[in-house]
Amino acid sequence: MTDNFALLEEPRRPWLEAETLRQKFLTRSASLHPDKLPAAGEVENRGATHSFAELNAAYQCLAEPKSRLVHLLELELGAKPKDVQHIPDALAELFAEVATACQGADGFLAGKARVTSPLLLVPWFERGQEWVEKLKALQQKLNGLHEQLTGELQALDEKWMRTETGSRGELLGRIEELYRLFGYFNRWDRQIQERVVQLSI
Repeated sequence: MTDNFALLEEPRRPWLEAETLRQKFLTRSASLHPDKLPAAGEVENRGATHSFAELNAAYQCLAEPKSRLVHLLELELGAKPKDVQHIPDALAELFAEVATACQGADGFLAGKARVTSPLLLVPWFERGQEWVEKLKALQQKLNGLHEQLTGELQALDEKWMRTETGSRGELLGRIEELYRLFGYFNRWDRQIQERVVQLSI
């Protein structure tokens, strides 16, 4: 398995500063970009293209908390965590709120799609804006919880760096929990954003 941390010369850890990582990626990718070898032969160009693609994939993986955490877990535990479909009890109410809002927006969009007269669409447009506001308020709530998770991840990173490699079992358990939570929030945010875009058309 490719170690994306090593590719970007970063230590294996739960938190990485976004701007530092981006600058490292830009510096490394500038020297590896296939366009830097205009006179190179086919083999060198193929190798440069592969290296550049690998570096880009490493950056994409480490730049996003959920994918960074699952990659860290894979490296540390030797396997990807199992997919768990159970929503934690603490998130059940939020899950229901997101599901209800998305179903309501979908129902509204289906009704609007059946209207053929431009004149009759005017009140639908106004109601559509109400749905957009409702969904954006829910998105704000998710963003607040995402920020709390990010803060916890930063605090956990400090413990990680102070803990001996062989004594990180408890931290790895919490990292797995955070990976799943980031996954839920990312998925719900994406579902809401899809509806906001559809309602804005």
